[in-house]
Amino acid sequence: MLVKTGSEAEILRKALAGERLTLEDGVRLYESSDLVALGKAAREVARRLHPDGVVTFVINRNINYSNVCDTYCSFCAFYRRPGHPEGYVLPDEVIFEKIDETVRLGGTEILMQGGTHPDLPLSYYTDLLRKIKERFPVHMHSFSAAEIQNLKKISGLSLEEVMRRLREAGLDSLPGGGAEILDNRTRMRISRLKGPWEDWMEVHMTAHRLGMPSTATMVIGFGETYEERVLHMLRVREAQDRTGGFTAFIPWTYQPDNTALRGKRATAAEYLKTVAIARLVIDNIPNIQASWVTMGGKIGQISLEFGVNDFGSTMIEENVVRAAGAHFRMTREDIVRLIRDAGRVAAQRNTYYDILRYF
Repeated sequence: MLVKTGSEAEILRKALAGERLTLEDGVRLYESSDLVALGKAAREVARRLHPDGVVTFVINRNINYSNVCDTYCSFCAFYRRPGHPEGYVLPDEVIFEKIDETVRLGGTEILMQGGTHPDLPLSYYTDLLRKIKERFPVHMHSFSAAEIQNLKKISGLSLEEVMRRLREAGLDSLPGGGAEILDNRTRMRISRLKGPWEDWMEVHMTAHRLGMPSTATMVIGFGETYEERVLHMLRVREAQDRTGGFTAFIPWTYQPDNTALRGKRATAAEYLKTVAIARLVIDNIPNIQASWVTMGGKIGQISLEFGVNDFGSTMIEENVVRAAGAHFRMTREDIVRLIRDAGRVAAQRNTYYDILRYF
């Protein structure tokens, strides 16, 4: 049992004074019943980081090039085993059509992810990246840490060499998918074949060394402890101290429908508490991103009062959390309206958080 080192009010004062919160502090905040006070403190920290009141978003598309996967995570409803009749690998032309539509809609980013396919060689990925870059002026924010670790295994190359080849072929940055909970007790229970949390971190640290930024994610609702959640945040914070390569932190909630793990969805209050604590604990990543895809537009809007400053993406296409029961959809106009109705200024950004357009 962790020793409680101070009252919630003392911990919030500490955060507002710019002092770093500890594991014990974070757990104590999770145990707090004063959600309003948590939100107020997180909003103040976010306001200091982003005093102009601008809330950003990116126009992108999530292309799932394949659903074939041999990692078999118990919380995933999207994957199909190798050889399954519903397994697919999208033809290149279909991928190009999806990207072309995204660019015509003003999109700047392609988030391309699939499973850990046992039969696709590294050359499949490098050739596809080159073809995309030859055809489209898009930022490739693609491939999870698990996919890249899988390519290391298939190719027999070092992790750094695999990532160097992907970067030279056109990979620009990495999404944070696959982090789930960065603690091995929970990881071994829900996704044993994905490997320990250190594997996820190794990929992102290597990307940062090679000049590729990435995002960090966190999924709550697997039955993890408060301590594991805060450890996740601290491990991301410590990595950011070393590399500065994370552009955003993105918490969301596990979606249980159609999964082997099943279970219940985390509540809106639990999500908002996690967002606020993340803003207070992770003091060195400038952006906290809303997860309207799993929580819906109204909770996404409310999260702006809990330390969030970025509304994520328009997500023109998304299949993974949809397969697990999340069916929220929003247009650019929907996102702009929600941001404005919250009294903020809406702005379209690129993957590097450069502002492209104000609304």
